[in-house]
Amino acid sequence: MAQLVERYAGVSLVSRGDAFGTLARSIVGQQISVKAADAVWGRFATRTGKVCPDRVLELGEPGLVGCGLSRRKIEYLCDLAGHFASGRLDPRLWKRLDDEAVIAELTAVRGIGRWTAEMFLIFHQLRPDVFPLDDIGLQRAVFTHYFAGEKQPRRALAEFGERWRPWRSVATWYLWRSLDPLPVEY
Repeated sequence: MAQLVERYAGVSLVSRGDAFGTLARSIVGQQISVKAADAVWGRFATRTGKVCPDRVLELGEPGLVGCGLSRRKIEYLCDLAGHFASGRLDPRLWKRLDDEAVIAELTAVRGIGRWTAEMFLIFHQLRPDVFPLDDIGLQRAVFTHYFAGEKQPRRALAEFGERWRPWRSVATWYLWRSLDPLPVEY
């Protein structure tokens, strides 16, 4: 880990500061490459003009067709916008909640699972101790750097991650950098 920290000195994780935009970007990017996600996001942002709940709700599902989003992702984005517009999701309250409570609130939105909620905690909330066990990049980096490329059971990965507590988000970020030196942003 010390080598990775030294290699990527001067670069750090930053939040975009927009909870809705961060969650919308993570939905757009689910199960597609970073390059494809950037292209689709660009078309989505152009279509909305301003990426905000009210604009997504104004356009609705018919208005978002043609951005490169699947029907399912359009449904997810509209559900997310509805949660924000109605106040069912209130980012002002999240600073007082622990990680699991925020994850529970976020996973109540269609299209947001644990992985997406954990990415939100890392990239938006800048929570220091999130260890996304289901993240393929994290798994690959840990197995490459610490287990000679040999896959390990989930339990072993969780136990191994304890060495970085209470800074597992930081360790995860550096491990991701070891695979792709360009930082991903949500």
